[in-house]
Amino acid sequence: MQLGVLQVITGLLAAVAFAIAIIAAGAGLISGVFMLAGVALLAWLTYSLIRGVLRHRAGA
Repeated sequence: MQLGVLQVITGLLAAVAFAIAIIAAGAGLISGVFMLAGVALLAWLTYSLIRGVLRHRAGA
C-alpha cells in the first residue's frame, strides 16, 4: 500500500504537534520548579524577617 501525499503531510504535522506538546510539557515542568523555588525562598525570607523582629522586641 502506497501512502498518499495527504497522509504523509498529516503524519508530519502529527509528529510536529507531538514535539511541540513535549516541549511545552517540559517548559511547564521547569516553570513549576522555579515557581516552587521562588515560593520557598519567599517563605524563608518572611520567616527570617519575622524571627528578627521578634528577637529585636525581646531584647528591647
